[in-house]
Amino acid sequence: MEAEITKGHFIESIIKEDIKNNKNKGSVVTRFPPEPNGYLHIGHAKSICLNFKMAHKFNGKCNLRFDDSNPTKEKQIYIDSIKSTVNWLGFEFGTALFASGYFDQLHEFAVDLIKKGKAYVCSLGADDIREYRGTLTEPGKDSPYRERSIEENLDLFARMKKGEFDEGEHTLRAKIDMTSPNINLRDPIIYRVKKAVHPRTGNQWCIYPMYDFTHCLSDALEGVTHSLCSLEFEDHRPLYDWTLDALETPCHPQQIEFARMNINYTILSKRKLQRLVEENHVHGWDDPRLPTLEGMKRRGYTPESIRNFCNIIGVSKKDSRIDMGLLESCLRNDLNEKAPRVMGVLNPLKITTEYYPDGRIEELTAKNHPQKEEMGTRMITFSKEIYVEQDDFMEDPPKKFFRLGPGREVRLRYAYLITCKDVIKDESGTVTELICTYDPATRGGNAPDGRKVKGTIHWVNATDCSDAKVRLYDRLFKDEDPEQGKQDFIENLNPDSLKELESCKLEKSLANATPETVYQFERLGYFCLDSKDATKNNPIFNRTVTMRDAWAKLKKR
Repeated sequence: MEAEITKGHFIESIIKEDIKNNKNKGSVVTRFPPEPNGYLHIGHAKSICLNFKMAHKFNGKCNLRFDDSNPTKEKQIYIDSIKSTVNWLGFEFGTALFASGYFDQLHEFAVDLIKKGKAYVCSLGADDIREYRGTLTEPGKDSPYRERSIEENLDLFARMKKGEFDEGEHTLRAKIDMTSPNINLRDPIIYRVKKAVHPRTGNQWCIYPMYDFTHCLSDALEGVTHSLCSLEFEDHRPLYDWTLDALETPCHPQQIEFARMNINYTILSKRKLQRLVEENHVHGWDDPRLPTLEGMKRRGYTPESIRNFCNIIGVSKKDSRIDMGLLESCLRNDLNEKAPRVMGVLNPLKITTEYYPDGRIEELTAKNHPQKEEMGTRMITFSKEIYVEQDDFMEDPPKKFFRLGPGREVRLRYAYLITCKDVIKDESGTVTELICTYDPATRGGNAPDGRKVKGTIHWVNATDCSDAKVRLYDRLFKDEDPEQGKQDFIENLNPDSLKELESCKLEKSLANATPETVYQFERLGYFCLDSKDATKNNPIFNRTVTMRDAWAKLKKR
């Protein structure tokens, strides 16, 4: 069951106070404004949930707006993915909005700043602009072009728009304060020449507004009341407010910052995720080991588990590192409630059941969920030959090993009690088959004489099981903080983050499995059919999450 937010946080308190004071006439408008230059990750999920849920809680609305003002990095494939992912998470956004839809108005705002004497065309190159800006401890100095006349600035900016200049030859800068202790206020660039095809406006423009200029004005044009963003934008807030004040926009959104999400054993830097993809450390942006929402969806994460995780971690003003185990716990809790149970054998060991009639195939009833009668039952089959897990047999077992061993009796789930009689090995001494006897009076797994059998193991029928490949995914990095120390984070990659098992045996019902339906393979974990590589003739299942947190045990050692 998805947890609800039971206590408020500081952003909710701010909004409540604004409504109480009739600020913005009591309305609440938020927005989720991704740049379409990559795929969303679990960190974005926190912002999505916060913005949409605050709007819903206070009967407002939340816009999905693409901040698409950099045509060299933005692609339609990212736009489509982001729309699909927001919907998959469970949020409706109506018609998507785009900063590029405001390019005409943004250009007019820039001209207005020039006319007010609050912007100028600068002809310094990129290196000179950096040098003139100063440092965190030293003030900057004025550009030699800072006092150009309004007429000259208007002329140059118009010629920039017509495409008369090359990239980097001129920029439009806000005229603020080159000595400000906040480096973002030292005459930031608000427009630059960029001769590139935009995915939505094509070749219509060859000048494009910068993010800090675009974002605040897009918020204002949309009537956003509360502009919620991560702490990295806190130093940008004075520029956000300066721009809106300088242009005297009728709507002045309030920017509020919150702590971004940091999870151990992973990284959320888009630049570093891109390196993992481009250097082939993973298999694309939807690799199930990545924290991208496309990858998590492919692995079998449910939107409910992600929303619940975001609810639990809450919203704060202080950065912290969250345990990956909490995210996995939210996933297990959700899947435990809804995932149908099946049986699969990942490392098969053949058993021949002595005295069971040759050619006989017996149907048995299995529950799809032990606690949910409404999920019904399914038919499984039993025959003379079955497969069990290799780990469920030991030739010389210790006293507390309650599974198969020579002379030992176990319960087959839903079937019979069997006893290991003989062990067959190959020339190298590897166990290849077990010969077991069975008690026909124990059909269903219970002995009529009342004898107690502690061990219960899963199995599949050798005559009709499905062959499949199973990918065992684990955490991508072996250290809690992949970027710890001075080493390259690549050195912290977990060499066991993916193991592929080629000869798995699954019960026949899984021949009809579909992607995004997650099953609990009894005793083994949760698995789903891969949505990308699997075919009808080549089924591939991904392990979504284990039954228990094996990493917690490792941390205690």
